[in-house]
Amino acid sequence: MPLNAQDLGKALREDLTLHSTLCRREAGAFTQAIRSGDEVVVACTQEQRLFADLGQQTEGAVSPIRFVNIRETGGWSRDAAKAGPKIAALLAAAHLPEPPPVPVVTYKSAGRLLIIGPLDAAERVAALVSDVLDVTLFAQGPGQAGGAQARRYPVLGGRIEALTGWLGAFELRWSDSNPIQLDLCTRCNACVAACPENAIGLDYQVDLSACTSHRDCVKVCQVAGAIDFQRVASSDTAQFDLVLDMRAPHATPTFLQHALPQGYLRSDGSDVSTVLKLRELVGEFEKPKFFEYKQKLCAHSRNTSVGCNACVDICSAEAISSDKARQRVVVNPNLCVGCGACTTVCPTGAMSYAYPPAAEQGLRLKTLLSTYAAAGGKDAVLLLHSQDRGQALVHELGRAAQLRVAQGVPANVIPVALWHTASTGVDLWLSAIAYGASQIAVLVTDEEAPQYLDGLRAQMDVAQRILNGLGYTGTHLRILQAKHPTDLDATLQTLGQTRQVIPAVPARFAVAKEKRATLEMALGHLQEQAPLARTGLPVAIDLPAQGSPLGTIQVDKDRCTLCLSCVSACPASALQDNPQLPQLRFLEQNCVQCGLCQTTCPENAITLQPRLLLTPERSQLQVLNEAKPWACVRCSKPFGTVKAIEAMLGKLAGHAMFQGEALERLKMCSDCRVIDLYSAQNESKVTDL
Repeated sequence: MPLNAQDLGKALREDLTLHSTLCRREAGAFTQAIRSGDEVVVACTQEQRLFADLGQQTEGAVSPIRFVNIRETGGWSRDAAKAGPKIAALLAAAHLPEPPPVPVVTYKSAGRLLIIGPLDAAERVAALVSDVLDVTLFAQGPGQAGGAQARRYPVLGGRIEALTGWLGAFELRWSDSNPIQLDLCTRCNACVAACPENAIGLDYQVDLSACTSHRDCVKVCQVAGAIDFQRVASSDTAQFDLVLDMRAPHATPTFLQHALPQGYLRSDGSDVSTVLKLRELVGEFEKPKFFEYKQKLCAHSRNTSVGCNACVDICSAEAISSDKARQRVVVNPNLCVGCGACTTVCPTGAMSYAYPPAAEQGLRLKTLLSTYAAAGGKDAVLLLHSQDRGQALVHELGRAAQLRVAQGVPANVIPVALWHTASTGVDLWLSAIAYGASQIAVLVTDEEAPQYLDGLRAQMDVAQRILNGLGYTGTHLRILQAKHPTDLDATLQTLGQTRQVIPAVPARFAVAKEKRATLEMALGHLQEQAPLARTGLPVAIDLPAQGSPLGTIQVDKDRCTLCLSCVSACPASALQDNPQLPQLRFLEQNCVQCGLCQTTCPENAITLQPRLLLTPERSQLQVLNEAKPWACVRCSKPFGTVKAIEAMLGKLAGHAMFQGEALERLKMCSDCRVIDLYSAQNESKVTDL
């Protein structure tokens, strides 16, 4: 790789000693460096295991060690001679401190394995893992050869009613409707041979639809009570730590979601890696708790009305559910796989990503882009990819470029590994554009759920509308789909074909912990630097209805009675009342377009309008509707509105309970109504006397 220590040192603002053969030959220099106490960055991941082991074995080693790949990501490319700014950026990001630790979710597995599938195939897999795992079989047909005559494992049978849970906590519920009790059966096969309808298979289950009640099987059974057609079907439950499902996926009635629970695996038995993985899932395991949830910001529901359902709809693990009674959503951390899609589509920031948090991710992007620009780089493209299949594709492309069968990652494309590609959204993307990125490209493979792609496209549509509306021409956000390095290579070469307009002055703000605060800072900088700022910005930018976290509402004044139900429902304080006057006021900057006001309004007087208002009124309270106050007919104190009271009088005038004095009391304030009712009761008592 063409590296220049002097140029890299200038970009990183420090003196560097360049070790050009960063492999086993540099072990001595490495051990000397980690005794210094200074941070050590190893710009090679091929020998990460070697250097990590050396770090643990070296006496007096006190330096923190970080690893970064600059080879496949840029050094091995036909653009390698121009990749200096990108390599400097990757090294600078590697110098950043580790994100703060997050709470963990713990799993405990004792190795109780349930295998569901054809009996013969299930027994073959069981033989490979029974030395480590406690295996139970649930027979789903005999398979091609049936089970072995020797009964080595417990066998269950019947109809599966439910299978729920996760690693260490699965629960199976089934109905045991089989006349043959498998615990008593000796597998002598006498019943199989005797059945004239061939209704009994080698899994020792009776096909009741084929059985014509000859009962020859009962006669030949040598075990008393092993076959009992009079036995009432019972519903049983059992707990397991692991599940291997060997049924065909289309025939599986459980766990049909895209992201399967940890500890639940599917295989036909021919996949050796799956079987080996089962052997490793015994013990205690931890994973990060990927999310933080703040109920007070949540726009899911108020007063039993549901507004925003974005996180529930997009979760591919079915880890998020609605709890209307508690006015919130509930996330099961054991099912959460950390994709972050819920945080991406959440309009308020009630659901935020914690691994790493937004502030740390923003610092990383800002460091990459500022270092790249300081080193002379132009037209930076951030390539966001998963740390699993996406990262593997980038590395495969780099190796192909080194062999001169591909062009490799272009010099201006900076790969950024994420836990999952769905974990970033409009707030971080617009911040990156404000920092100086010309494009944000999200690489997706075959590991993303379909709803993730829909969510990403909706978010990109919103962000692109904003940028183009401000005068930033070009396509700043793209989804790249690739399954093979050749596909990725061809797609990456198209990124620089059009030029994107970006802010002339990069932003300096830091990404905040709160999503809305970050979004406002990014919008503020982009508007300040907008190409249309001199010639005249539009009053507002219309945004797509799907996925927009910004907008206003329209109120039909003829329908609105100023009941203010919408004010109590609004989770973002975008709708407010006026304690002094009957007014409905609105702060557009706070509106998240959740729709709770629309669903709550009893008069259907509210309509959502997604947009970005570019005038100062966006951050000022605006009066949407007001009315003349109704004066109490007894004390003249104002309460309610003329329109609301007249509407109530009109609806109740014909009701038997609101006639005469009762109807008149509706025209009084609450205090006078009580006084009048009490006086009427006393007068009635005096009259009786």
